[in-house]
Amino acid sequence: MKDLIEPFLYPHNLFLWGLLFAVLRYRKTGLLLLFVWFYAFGNGYAANQVRHWYNSVISTDTVAADFSGNYVVLGCGGTATAIPDCARSRLDQLSSVISTRTDQPIVHITTLFCQPYLDYLRPKVPAGVDLDCFHGGSTTYHEFYQLADRLDRQHPLVFVSSDYHAFRVKKLAEQYLFDAKVYASPSSTFRPVNCGAVCFLTVNLSNYDLFAKLTAEMSSYYVYDLTKGWSDWYKSDAIKNRQ
Repeated sequence: MKDLIEPFLYPHNLFLWGLLFAVLRYRKTGLLLLFVWFYAFGNGYAANQVRHWYNSVISTDTVAADFSGNYVVLGCGGTATAIPDCARSRLDQLSSVISTRTDQPIVHITTLFCQPYLDYLRPKVPAGVDLDCFHGGSTTYHEFYQLADRLDRQHPLVFVSSDYHAFRVKKLAEQYLFDAKVYASPSSTFRPVNCGAVCFLTVNLSNYDLFAKLTAEMSSYYVYDLTKGWSDWYKSDAIKNRQ
């Protein structure tokens, strides 16, 4: 009974039902549109369908046991002496799938400060793994522009990134004609929310976070896709590095 009643007492659900009351009481189109928007983007069932699509079509959380290609770990910031949690998560994900390799794959890492990444990863991977770390640029678009010249397209690739960046990474890998999959380190935002019968009558704040991140991710990529034909801004870091 507690699990059934408690969600209706959360402030966002009190607002949902208060908004529904206002729609029925005042019969205003604006209120109705606001109610539909608030419910559609907060509803757990709908958001879980988006999560399922994203986790099955855009990224993967498994790598085939017989995978024989190379890996790319996209940088996640840091300093000359430390790496952030998101970088640890990516490197831990990589080490979990590479630990059983008996051959000599290459791991390409794109980050400004390489040494902390290498120091953290080296003890976690077999001795034969070749670690290639370089500064790929200030954005994912700069990184891919440099990776296009650096990676061997004869080998399949696994890109290791965060799940909320997986859409952009997948689209760029397709654009540059890499034979690649995106292996995404998980975050709570992209994990399905518990969704029973009460799910259809309530909203969940984590779902708004999901759609906010998806909107930012997709908007970023499509702005790049729109401008890359007449601007070379995504090449500028690479041009500087080659001078």
